Amino acid sequence: MFDNNNIKIVTLDNIVDIKGGKRLPKEESFSLEGVPYIRAEDVKNSFVDYVNSPKISLETFKKIKKYQTKKNDILLTIVGNSIGDVGMVLFELEFCNLTENCVRLISKNLIPEYLFSYFLSKYGKKQINREKVGTAQPKLAIERIKRFKIFEFNLSFQQRIKEIVNLAYMKLEESKQLYKQAEQFLNKKLGLDNFKPSIDNISIRKFSEYEKINRLDAEYYQPKYDEIIKLINKQKKDILMNIVNIKKSIEPGSDAYVEEGIPFVRVSDLNKFEIQEPEIKISKVIEPNIEKLYPKKDTILLSKDGSIGVAYKVEKDLDIVTSGALLHLTIKNKEKVLPDYLTLVLNSLAIQLQAEQSANGAVIKHWKPEDIKNMVIPLLDFEIQQQIAEIIQESFKLRKQSKDLLDLAKQVVETAIEKDETEALKLINNHASEKDEYMNNYNKDISMAAEDTDKFKSKN
Repeated sequence: MFDNNNIKIVTLDNIVDIKGGKRLPKEESFSLEGVPYIRAEDVKNSFVDYVNSPKISLETFKKIKKYQTKKNDILLTIVGNSIGDVGMVLFELEFCNLTENCVRLISKNLIPEYLFSYFLSKYGKKQINREKVGTAQPKLAIERIKRFKIFEFNLSFQQRIKEIVNLAYMKLEESKQLYKQAEQFLNKKLGLDNFKPSIDNISIRKFSEYEKINRLDAEYYQPKYDEIIKLINKQKKDILMNIVNIKKSIEPGSDAYVEEGIPFVRVSDLNKFEIQEPEIKISKVIEPNIEKLYPKKDTILLSKDGSIGVAYKVEKDLDIVTSGALLHLTIKNKEKVLPDYLTLVLNSLAIQLQAEQSANGAVIKHWKPEDIKNMVIPLLDFEIQQQIAEIIQESFKLRKQSKDLLDLAKQVVETAIEKDETEALKLINNHASEKDEYMNNYNKDISMAAEDTDKFKSKN
């Protein structure tokens, strides 16, 4: 695998400390607030984020205190289907625990950003795939990880990689801030900024209501669901089936899975920001004219099973097939409702509570298509939709730029291994002038977005 004789090659255990995570003690459980507990699903070949991680109490944290993760750690998943995913910790928290399904690599001699980029590269991935064992539940033993071979380039070269990675992280953080800004704008306009769902579980109803709705589970009639509809009713509104066309994909079954084929996207591969690289592929011949199932630009994918109510807008035409658990929504009239706006609304509390009410009571939640069609959607003035959409688009633009920079860092590492540092630095230099222009445009775009935000706030 390695044929460049001019570069020093070392084993991983000589340049990093390798430490495992810790399973949550049997007598302990997660809590609503507390110390983040990083899981394998939080490590997705990018920067590690703790926002969606479960929390543990401070008392539980003290029991597993030595199994923390800290800034500049490189995390590697070692169990399950996502084995070999890598992530870098660049956030700073006083306390943050790590699951037993990951290991943390603490660099001693190499710049962490270079090590992170190395494991993103095909040379890092090849070693991971070679050393994992098992099929049903693959595992990667720490003893095998210690034997990984690493190219040790000059520190000056590693520093250039660090600059690229840090720029990628900065752009991702700015992207998150802009998206949060759009959420806050929407919530303010809908009156959700100060909305606190009732915790009262008592609701008195007439029996005729039970007969009409055909639901006898008490959870369905919690006051918070009435409260959110009452809030939406203060706005101009419509039901979803009047706004979009709704199409369902297919559920081919495991017999259709192949080594090489069309990427098959399931609910677990989707979040509101992206479609992650699916692990499963399906044969092209399982469905006549299978291309008709490919989602087009501006299609909104909405999950109806499992993790219900996750909406993602497709940014460009994709040659993929989604599972039947993901509905395809296409807007009927984009002069009245913008795709970015509707996607944000679908991910908001206004819709999440409606989804929760409809799907309540099931161990594995299922959101009936009929209930989805009749969701009440608040429709803000088109001008406000445009303001919100612009901020969202800028957020996604920055997110893509962040990913492109990580791809560049990976490509630079691979070029240095296959050729030499000089050739790899040419890649960076070719992007240098672009990067300067890129940063000028980036700062200009952020300033303009901030100005638009101020105008939006003053008007609304």
